[in-house]
Amino acid sequence: MRRIARSEMDKFIIRKRKHEGSDVTGGKKPSKLVNDKMDQSKTSTRRRNENNEISWKHIQNNDNLNCDYCILFSKQEADELFQKCEDEIEYYTGDLTQVKVYGKWHNIPRKQVAYGESGLRYTFSGTTVPAKPWTKLVDRIREKISLVTGHHFNFVLINRYKDGNDHMGEHRDDEKELDPKSPIASLSLGQHRDFVFKHCDSRGKNLSRKIDPVKIELEHGSLLLMNHPTNVHWYHSLPIRKKALCPRINMTFRKMLT
Repeated sequence: MRRIARSEMDKFIIRKRKHEGSDVTGGKKPSKLVNDKMDQSKTSTRRRNENNEISWKHIQNNDNLNCDYCILFSKQEADELFQKCEDEIEYYTGDLTQVKVYGKWHNIPRKQVAYGESGLRYTFSGTTVPAKPWTKLVDRIREKISLVTGHHFNFVLINRYKDGNDHMGEHRDDEKELDPKSPIASLSLGQHRDFVFKHCDSRGKNLSRKIDPVKIELEHGSLLLMNHPTNVHWYHSLPIRKKALCPRINMTFRKMLT
């Protein structure tokens, strides 16, 4: 499997635009994370300069993988946002916690909820999730992401992974409700987790080409922008990682067709 390590990234990733960061946490003293083991995870080099600017890295290859990656929030900001999310976000229960796979219903191996503009709903794997009204916290995060990316998002799907046993299977976000040309902005808070891309031509028994998967470690406070046409050609997943002991919250901001 092809892994993109931080040191290796610089060999083929070009630096992109820079934007000044802004504080969405209200300037309060950061709360302590629920699990102190978070601080024992691999420490990243925070890609910010003394002026608090965000440094983007462009990730691409010749097989239509097209992404941008940055550290959007400092550790202090990310810690505060993580704790606020833990305190405020209420996840779905009941039927909205299940998906249909090969005709059978299964419990989702994570917690999930959606927020967005009035009337929006998202259907995937046999389940339709209605958007709850924006909360002040989630809307502030959306505004920050819109500011630094230059894209408008009207919907977000939030997943909470309690530890490395919670996961997301291989899929493409290609549902008809989504604007196919708009990027998907994925914010990570909490436990670092591997995010794996697999090309559609290299899946299953009847693969037509051999293309190595690409693995990226998503860091605490990071933003991954999956640009068109990535979702057309590449599946992505968050695999089980037994050594990941802490929770992770992931927000995927999208533009829904209205």
